[in-house]
Formats: sequence, structure tokens, C-alpha cells
Amino acid sequence: MSGHVVVGYTATKPGRDAVAFAARLAAALDAVLDVAIILPSSDRSVITPPDAGYERHLHAQAQTWIAQAIDRIPADVVAHAHVRPAESFAEGLIEIADELGASYIVVGAADGASRGRHRLGSTTSELLHSSDVPVVLVPRGARKIAPETGITRLTVAIGMRPGADALIAETAALAETLGVPVRLLSLLPVDLPPSADTGAIRLAGTTKADEVLAAARAELPGGLHTDVAVAAGDSIEEAVSYLDWQPGELVLVGSSRLAQPRRLFLGSTAAKMLHEITVPVIVVPRTHSEESRR
Repeated sequence: MSGHVVVGYTATKPGRDAVAFAARLAAALDAVLDVAIILPSSDRSVITPPDAGYERHLHAQAQTWIAQAIDRIPADVVAHAHVRPAESFAEGLIEIADELGASYIVVGAADGASRGRHRLGSTTSELLHSSDVPVVLVPRGARKIAPETGITRLTVAIGMRPGADALIAETAALAETLGVPVRLLSLLPVDLPPSADTGAIRLAGTTKADEVLAAARAELPGGLHTDVAVAAGDSIEEAVSYLDWQPGELVLVGSSRLAQPRRLFLGSTAAKMLHEITVPVIVVPRTHSEESRR
């Protein structure tokens, strides 16, 4: 076994989605799967004193839920259970990931997400503003994908500006470990007034995209099978909607340039992409690299 994958679990369908995909990822990486339930910390509220009996009941219930979750994990995946209190769900997951030197934190969609869609809730948003570990966002319904599907392809979204070194490094390392092909993706939304000469802008944008993608391709190990895709549309959402996704696909996006070093911050482009992507997405912290891993 090499490495750890931490998954935040709640006894809900999105929670089962998260564990199901995390098990597929852990199996593909030959990693240990750490299933975590984060309980409210007893000192979260200074108004209501903690009730020891209620806390014991909550902890016992969490142990039951987590045992049920682990029972659903394929037998070939080594899984450990973690039940602990924390100031917040996100803080608890980050603490566990840091203690274990985990490669990824996996979370499901927020309640209300449609089948095959992402939805960010308060926990995920907090993670995406504070984690120093890549966070995997799992769409609703991922538990319906057969475990043997595995991971079949990585798609990495490359921006038009430089600074994607951490993202390319993460993609290269993951692709080599998994032995899967990489699809380099550039989006060319126009988002301009009707009076603009969009034809000329598209042409210029395509030339720039080709240069960026060629540079990214050159940074990937020579033995990797790589394809290049340029998706155009009148908006980010429209451009992404034209793409095809394999059942075993995994998308990588980088943190916004507004992010602090080694921290996550979901930029506006990635947030818009999430509206149309129907497979799990890894958000990679800015400056995250193999050297930053334990």
C-alpha cells in the first residue's frame, strides 16, 4: 500500500457517492482509504453546555454509520474508520489528511444536487478555501458506477496564462501512477458584446491555446499518451457542455491565482466548469507539487 485517501462521510446518498468514488481511487492508487465522520466539537457552542449522554449517543451512532459505509467498500481496498470531533467538518478532514500525509480529500456534492451534477455546499466551500491537500469533488450518483470501472482517463484544464506548473506536475504524477492517458483541455469562451468580431477573436484565441497546450504537453513525461482538445463556446458552460466524458474519467483543475501558496481557492472559470462536468474533479492547490507531499 502506498499513500492515503481521506473521504468525508455523512450517512446520505452524497456521502455514499463520495465513499464509492474514493474506494475506486484508492484501489487504482493502491492506497489506504480513510473514511471519516466529523462530529461537532463539544466546545463549538458556549451558550449550551455539552451533554455527555448526547455526545456518547452521537459517537455510537457515528460508529454504526461508518461501519455500514466500510461494509460497502470492495474487499480489495484497505479501509480505516475515523470518528472525531472538530470545529468544522472541513477542519476535521484537513487535520486527518495532514496527520496521515494523505494525497487527497474526497467529498460528495451538497444536498439538492441533480444526478450526475456537482453542487458546492458550505463544507466543500470551506475546504476549497483552506485545504493544502488536493480536494476531489464527487458528483451526485457516483455510487452507481461499477467499482471495476476504475480510472480510465485524466482531463486537465489548462488556462491561457502561465502558472500551471503545479497542475501539470500533479497530472503527470497521477497519470504515471495510474497508467492512464491524459487529455489536455483548453476552453475558448467568448463572453463578449454582440458587436465584437468574435470570429477574429476565436482565431487569435485558438492560436494562443495551441501554444499553451503544446507547452503543457512538452512538460508531461514522454511515455504518456496525450490528446489535445480545444472547446469553444459563447460561455464556459457552453464550451464544456460539448465535451464527452468517460465513466472512469477524472478532471483536474488548478487553484485560482488569488489563492495563497499551498492553498486552494476555486476560480470563476473552474466554478463555471463544475456546472457542466459530470465526473469527479480534483482541485489542485497553487504551488502544490510532489516536493510538498510528505
